[in-house]
Amino acid sequence: MLSIILSGHGGFASGLEQAMKQILGEQPQIVAIDFPESSTTALLQSQFEAALAQLDESEGLVFLTDLLGGTPFRVASTLAMQKPGREVLTGINLQLLLEMALERDGLSSKEFRLLALECGHRGLTSLADEMEHQRTNDVAEEGI
Repeated sequence: MLSIILSGHGGFASGLEQAMKQILGEQPQIVAIDFPESSTTALLQSQFEAALAQLDESEGLVFLTDLLGGTPFRVASTLAMQKPGREVLTGINLQLLLEMALERDGLSSKEFRLLALECGHRGLTSLADEMEHQRTNDVAEEGI
């Protein structure tokens, strides 16, 4: 099973983890690391390294971060480039985390990345678009 490290600014990571546990229950091989305003890049790096030491990377590891270019993303990227089988995804949300936590078993880190990108694109929508999609499906089902 792929291991996952969640990280983001403020309490983003622990908030996602808490919501995930409320919906899915406890999930193995997932660690959340927050990056509060009082933290430093060096401290975040040491927290990531401690998490890496406790996680099983035999099937790969994925870092899920909040912002492209932010400190959690940059630290994760540096660590990902040090070992094959590591991937970094950014811009994550709860829907993506839930789907991917359930789908990760048996996926390589690359397969996880590709599936997560599809999931992320599919998951960003609006009420208007969903209502139009529903209306289109209703019309198509009526037929002639």
